[in-house]
Amino acid sequence: MTDIRDDVTIGFTAVFGHEPDGLWSAPGRVNLIGEHTDYNLGFVLPFAIDRRTVVGVGLRDDRMLRVASTFADELVEISLDALAALTPEDAGRELSGWSAYVLGVAWALGLDEFGGDLAAVPGLELFIDSDVPVGAGLSSSAAIESAVALALNDVWQLGLERPALARVGQRAENVAVGAPTGIMDQSASLLGVRDHAVFLDCRSLEGQVVPLGLDEAGIVVLVIDTGVKHSHATGGYGERRAACERGAAAMGVESLRDVSVADLPRAREVLDDVTYRRVAHVVTENQRVLDTVDTLRGVGSDEGSPSGPLAIGELLDASHRSMRDDFEISVPELDLAVEVAVEAGAIGARMTGGGFGGAAIALVKLDDLSRVQVAVDNAFSEHGFSAPDTFVVRASDGAARN
Repeated sequence: MTDIRDDVTIGFTAVFGHEPDGLWSAPGRVNLIGEHTDYNLGFVLPFAIDRRTVVGVGLRDDRMLRVASTFADELVEISLDALAALTPEDAGRELSGWSAYVLGVAWALGLDEFGGDLAAVPGLELFIDSDVPVGAGLSSSAAIESAVALALNDVWQLGLERPALARVGQRAENVAVGAPTGIMDQSASLLGVRDHAVFLDCRSLEGQVVPLGLDEAGIVVLVIDTGVKHSHATGGYGERRAACERGAAAMGVESLRDVSVADLPRAREVLDDVTYRRVAHVVTENQRVLDTVDTLRGVGSDEGSPSGPLAIGELLDASHRSMRDDFEISVPELDLAVEVAVEAGAIGARMTGGGFGGAAIALVKLDDLSRVQVAVDNAFSEHGFSAPDTFVVRASDGAARN
């Protein structure tokens, strides 16, 4: 990460004419298991990765926010007074492009629920760079939001705890960006711990860290970025969320969190086929998250029975089948990546992220890594797909001042 920190300092200085007063960073995330369960108030199990977004921040003596990045040549400016005056409808309409992730966080920090008062804070200059791949399902957006939220919380001395900062980032993405995402991505980015996953209850927002044990077991997480770009702000994601809400209403519950696997026969009776399958994915995925956490912790395992990361492969495989067949958010490239990785020796594999493109992950013994990568590359070539970008990520610490 040294290079990207240096790049931010150099970029900040080139744009604003002086070095930043400080640097903050936040990671992207891989969701080990628990897809589309977060906005249904269920369970998720992501971990922060060793790909990060860095923001350099400098104080101003006026009321202006000036934001630049390596993502675009433009320098975006807005006064804090104008930002504070935006209604949610205004924020969604007037904040646009890459800067909406940044300015949306500043706007959300001024909302009453977070105790913010943008009238009492100074203007800032911000410069952003990142090595989190965009559109790969590794939550480059939450990395921006979390880095900015932590930086502004520190510089403006707001005193918010990290779970509240996760909600700030989510509010920015929901309102300013217009993506109906849950709380998972920001929570992973802010709460991550090295070689641990974050077990998050998306109803209570209680987070626990769960040891992954990957290092000790000689296992790595291989990301297979298909190169098929997706966007949470476009239709497919929103349609799936709406189907979940219809299913919950028809089942007479607040959210699908309140539907168990034992309730699925009744759900089949009262729901149309498509809505049922959407509901079935969320309900069974919640159970898979709980089973994965228990397996990693060794809970309920008989002496000599498998536990730990070597024992969760079938849960990952089942998760992918559910997303492919019931939630219908996979694409041929993702299906091929998962199938070939498992055939080549991966412990388990699944697509990760919101779907409709992005990346798959495979849990792979270090000794099998090269074979799995070669097999996936060859399969993509044989099917006429563009070559995937494959790389290893490690469970890392969350957002921090650098």
